[in-house]
Amino acid sequence: MKTLLLFLTALSAAAADTNLASHSCCALPRLADTAPSCLTDKSLYQLDSTWTNDAGAGIKLASLRGRPQIVAMFFANCTYACPLLVYQMQQVQAALPETLRDKVGFTLVSFDTERDTPAALHAYRRQHDLPNGEWTLLRGSANDVLDLAALLNVKFKKDAQGQFLHSNVLTLLNAQGEVICQQIGLNLDHEEILRRASELARK
Repeated sequence: MKTLLLFLTALSAAAADTNLASHSCCALPRLADTAPSCLTDKSLYQLDSTWTNDAGAGIKLASLRGRPQIVAMFFANCTYACPLLVYQMQQVQAALPETLRDKVGFTLVSFDTERDTPAALHAYRRQHDLPNGEWTLLRGSANDVLDLAALLNVKFKKDAQGQFLHSNVLTLLNAQGEVICQQIGLNLDHEEILRRASELARK
């Protein structure tokens, strides 16, 4: 786990700006493919935290293994950036070749630990038409959210009104949970992350 933290900290420093600025997709170093039954020391799925999905079930991040995942952190009460981030993910999903669409997962993790209950996340799923089986919506404890945000290079801060200032980061993970690429910012060309996700899904 120490190796994982050091590796992803180094990636974050190289790939992102600390002032929440916008960047195009950052081509992070390619990671060696491993057998599906193995997790490397670079896999986020080594995290032992337990998360709750919008159906109220507790799951480990390792349950997402087996197919590429495009991951973003958000909060359901966001009225501007998060809906755009989700729409951007939906655009990537729609642009995938039809034969690959069920081979790429999409995961949203809330950093609003107070308001984003399973019921609130389920309502968000219905509001934004996010299909079960393809999209996973998660909430976790405050400490687990902070840990995952640090590994995903997502910076957020709660204001006095209960809203959040946050960076907008899409992270592509391979089937073993290793960071392959990150796209930072909104309304950007998603061709690179789409291409990389398609390549992984074909393997």
